[in-house]
Amino acid sequence: MGIEIKCFATLAPSLPANAADYPAAPGETVRSLVAKLGIPEDDIALIFINSARAYLDSEIRDGDRVGLFPPVGGG
Repeated sequence: MGIEIKCFATLAPSLPANAADYPAAPGETVRSLVAKLGIPEDDIALIFINSARAYLDSEIRDGDRVGLFPPVGGG
């Protein structure tokens, strides 16, 4: 079993082909996942794990759903 990754808006091109079942090592954090995906940390404004607010140092476990959101502007 792996994790499910969702990258939104400008982060969508970073989504791996196996995003629905991405392997996560024990002790993996959002920070290490973001590095593997090649996304600069400054490009991420919001992180959710299983619909709850998370942070770069939050641990990821098998079966988790991880959502990554960039800063959004408008007006």
